[in-house]
Amino acid sequence: MSTVDTPARLREAERFAREILPAASRTFALSVRLLRGELERSVRCAYLLCRIADTIEDDGATPAPEKARLLASFVATLDDKEAADAFPEQVAGISGESAHLRLLRNSDLVLALFRSLLPGSRERVAHWVREMAQGMASFALRHPRGLRIQTVEEYREYCYFVAGTVGCMLTELWREHGAVPSARYEALWARCTHFGEALQTVNILKDIAADAERENSIFLPEATLQAHGASHATLLDPAFLAASRAAVGEFIELAWKDLDEAFEYLLLLPRRAVTIRAFCVLPLLYAYATLRELTRTDAMLRPGGVVKISRGEVKSLMIAGLVALGSNALLRRLVASVRERPFAPLAGLAG
Repeated sequence: MSTVDTPARLREAERFAREILPAASRTFALSVRLLRGELERSVRCAYLLCRIADTIEDDGATPAPEKARLLASFVATLDDKEAADAFPEQVAGISGESAHLRLLRNSDLVLALFRSLLPGSRERVAHWVREMAQGMASFALRHPRGLRIQTVEEYREYCYFVAGTVGCMLTELWREHGAVPSARYEALWARCTHFGEALQTVNILKDIAADAERENSIFLPEATLQAHGASHATLLDPAFLAASRAAVGEFIELAWKDLDEAFEYLLLLPRRAVTIRAFCVLPLLYAYATLRELTRTDAMLRPGGVVKISRGEVKSLMIAGLVALGSNALLRRLVASVRERPFAPLAGLAG
């Protein structure tokens, strides 16, 4: 078997990656489109590789040992073209959302794109995807009957593997592509895990019921729930709603702190790195708005409950975030407004 991807194969890989990204994550696709050139290719490919690992991890029907085996096989594809070409057959039994399953069925194309990245980018993406997948496998084996986080410390460890690694990878890619000077890099590195973990915590909080029902995963620590008179077993029980909501409140406070650290990460990015600042600002604004809504509801603790911001606010935040991008003072004012109330574009930056 050839170890070299043909030009036609690479063109097919590029087409597929551009086509599947909006289906796999509409929000992330909007941010990636703001990047340019080889950096955009690297980040797009990195996201799809992480989504492949996520899809394997999220499958509640696959036994833990098999998940760990598939994640180990996935790691092997980063260094072995034959393993990469054979991988779609290995994951044929995974269940999940249709777009994510299509991604798995064409994972060989994503890996062809990965092999075409510049050597430095390829090495850093491989390092962090490997770290993520191995961490996911360790948690699957630690909780073979479904993920049940026990302590805040374990929660932090989990968030590092599934999201903190992404913050690290992105920061190294910024440096690899010359977007941040060495003097600024150290300050960014000190906050980069917060960038990924803050977004992860908001996603976990808004999807508590969905994760428990569809993926057999509960991320709120048992110790925190028990401290308030609830437990994993009673998480969605209406009789324990107040107790579970109190436990969620602790993690909302944690999310506010992590988001503020992530916001400082954004402000540290050089103003000349416009596309990278644009890439970072949108998910942060959406996370602040979502967390604001989480403080006002208990829908995430009710079966089928949904917590999300309106399409109108999404569009308004996109415009306002890009307009404010060059001014840290304007960005601070925008975030302060979003924390308090749904964003109104005419009044949000003026007050």
